[in-house]
Amino acid sequence: MRAIVLATVMSLPAMSLSGAAFAAGDNTFTAPTTTQTTKECTGAQVWDEKKGKCVDAKDSALDADTLYDAVRELAYAGRLKDAQMVLAAMPDQSEGRVLTYWGFTARKLGQPDEANAYYQRAIATDPDNLLARSYMGQGFVEEGKLGLALAQWKEIRARGGTGSWPEVSLYKALQSGQTSSY
Repeated sequence: MRAIVLATVMSLPAMSLSGAAFAAGDNTFTAPTTTQTTKECTGAQVWDEKKGKCVDAKDSALDADTLYDAVRELAYAGRLKDAQMVLAAMPDQSEGRVLTYWGFTARKLGQPDEANAYYQRAIATDPDNLLARSYMGQGFVEEGKLGLALAQWKEIRARGGTGSWPEVSLYKALQSGQTSSY
């Protein structure tokens, strides 16, 4: 079975994205911008531009988008536990992007079963959550479950995600065995 999946992956058409830097979250090909959140804040703190200082995510008046950007930045910086503390402060724990990043941080912390449970909840909430599908697929690549990863890649393409960050990053993981670190 593994040989069939590998042959299928190796026969995928080559993609050329000359030097693009890949980042997840907002479907762009750029990494999250480093801000004072990762430069100065610790734990569950996030930089509050209006106050000009670090504030506790759960006690702040920061909006969900600002908190989400902080989660992405912290995860990109490898501060996964801090990202989870900020995730815990998000107002809607059932939101797809929150569930997706719970899954991502769990996977990167070596908890694949927990990660997959979050990804499945995110996809159940929104079957077109391409980022959750990509991260779940990358987790399958890490586990050597290439058939399951390939199925997620095909699902992303079937849902209109051809050329998107989720599709390209999973494609590259399938081809190289190397997954995204953010």
